[in-house]
Amino acid sequence: MFRSFQTLVQKIAIAKNELQLRLNYMDIVGDLFACQHWSIYLHDSLGQRATIEIKGLPDSFLDYYETIGAEIDPVIKYVSKHHIPVHEQVIFTEATWKQSQLYQSGCGKIYDHEHIMTGPIVGQGKLIGTVHFARTSETSPFNTMDLMHLGAICAHISAKLAFLRAQPELSRLERVTCLTVRELQIASLVANGLTNAEIANELWISQNTVKQTLKRIFRKLDVSARAEMVAKLQLTS
Repeated sequence: MFRSFQTLVQKIAIAKNELQLRLNYMDIVGDLFACQHWSIYLHDSLGQRATIEIKGLPDSFLDYYETIGAEIDPVIKYVSKHHIPVHEQVIFTEATWKQSQLYQSGCGKIYDHEHIMTGPIVGQGKLIGTVHFARTSETSPFNTMDLMHLGAICAHISAKLAFLRAQPELSRLERVTCLTVRELQIASLVANGLTNAEIANELWISQNTVKQTLKRIFRKLDVSARAEMVAKLQLTS
């Protein structure tokens, strides 16, 4: 645990931009907490559009959590209020967790989130992001030591993010780093002239996933058409 923790802290420290920060974090943190599903949510410097990276979950989870899960998640509400990491056993007993609206709506029953843990990313006294972890059935719950390590990691991410956002703006880089790896993949394929059906076939995902992802990209970039998206990202078509 100690070596993995130190490696993660170093990877956070050397990140040159927000995209690299997210990717360095995502590559290591799953093993650190022995979890099967994990993610990071970051709001932009204006506190608006969220950039999301997830591991171990299908793209459908994004739609579920954005439309249903976030509104009924008492763990994220606790983190938002107190700005400290928390896992489900801080708020629930085992029985009440299994009967909670969040677990019953899909978090537990569909996506097999037997145990969950969330930590805050804070900037200028406000919550500007969160990190999430889930362990599946037949695994042990998160414990106090996990919360202590997560608190330290969240502090490192918060400090690094503040440093990166204090640097002179690089307009194209800023636009690109607000996108997730999957969003960048799809935007690049659009720039290469592929249709939604061809992109779905290339990435082994559904056409609806491609459509929904493009909608998220359009919102983040404040555009309304594919050509406008490609031009704003300065991708070669």
